[in-house]
This record gives sequence, structure tokens and C-alpha cells, in this order.
Amino acid sequence: MNRAGVTIEVKNWPPFFPVIHHDIANEIPTHAHQLQYSAFASWLGIVVCLSWNVFAVLVESIHGEDIVLFLLAIIYAAFGCPLSYILWYRPLYQAMRTDSVVTFAQFFVFYSVHVGFCVIAAIAPPIIFMGKTLTGILVAIEVLNTDMFVGVLYLIGFVLFTAEYLISIWVLERVCVYFRGHR
Repeated sequence: MNRAGVTIEVKNWPPFFPVIHHDIANEIPTHAHQLQYSAFASWLGIVVCLSWNVFAVLVESIHGEDIVLFLLAIIYAAFGCPLSYILWYRPLYQAMRTDSVVTFAQFFVFYSVHVGFCVIAAIAPPIIFMGKTLTGILVAIEVLNTDMFVGVLYLIGFVLFTAEYLISIWVLERVCVYFRGHR
């Protein structure tokens, strides 16, 4: 394959069970390392947010005896984690490697959707998502009135989604500056 010019990317991350190829230090230009590490932290942040959401909704489902809430939270995490990697993190990684306008554009489109999701998840209006499937502030206030422990779990979820939103806005702004200044 190497003689034919096809590069095979060896899966190397996470170290204990490699599922993706990830090598910022060797594949991304030195001046873009910090930005790529920040975007990677943002991707890990959404994984943490969705995982915490699953945990908090599980506890609520056990207390409220409503398994549908938990199943929807599982669906959000099961689709959100890999899709965020495929739709916006990997395109940014490729764009930084190849300086491709098309992959930068893909990143901007899908990362903007990601930012919007983080805002909606932090608020969790009941008209968009079913019941208590996201740990946003509106649901957290509602749950605090009935169960203090679960309410605190939902408040922690709200803080995580809010932090992810703020980090995501910063990353989006930095990538935009990088893209405009690099052209």
C-alpha cells in the first residue's frame, strides 16, 4: 500500500483501546497545535456532557420509573459522540493537515450546529426535547422542586453544557481567525 502511495493511518487513540488515528504533534503544523488541541478538548467535552447526561437521566428514570427518558438519552449519546467526531472534529483535523477549504467549510457548518445544540441542551426547553432527556437549566429547576439529588445532577449537566458552549464559541472564533489569516 505504501508503494502505491496510499497511507494507512494506524489507530492509536485512546492508548488502552485504539479506535481512531490521532497524532496532532506529528501531523498538524506547529503553529496550529494549540488550536487543534483546543478543538480536541471541545470534542472530549461533548463526550463528557452526553455521558453525564446519560447518567443523570438514568438516575431520574429510576426515580421517576420512566425508561423512555433514559433510552432517549442513550440515543443522544450513541449518535452524538461518533457523529460529532465524524462531522466536525475529523474534518477540522484533515483541514489542518491538508489546508483544504472544503473540509474547513464542513467544519464550520457542522460545528455551528454543534454550538446550537449545546445552547439548546443547556436550556433544555420542553417543546424541543421530550421531558427530562437533557440536563438543561429549565429541566433542572423543575427536577429540583421534586428531588434535590437528581436536581443537583441536572444542574451539573447544565454547567457542563454551558462550559462546552463557551469553549465551542471560543474554538469557532479561533478557527475562523486561523482560516482567514492563513489564506
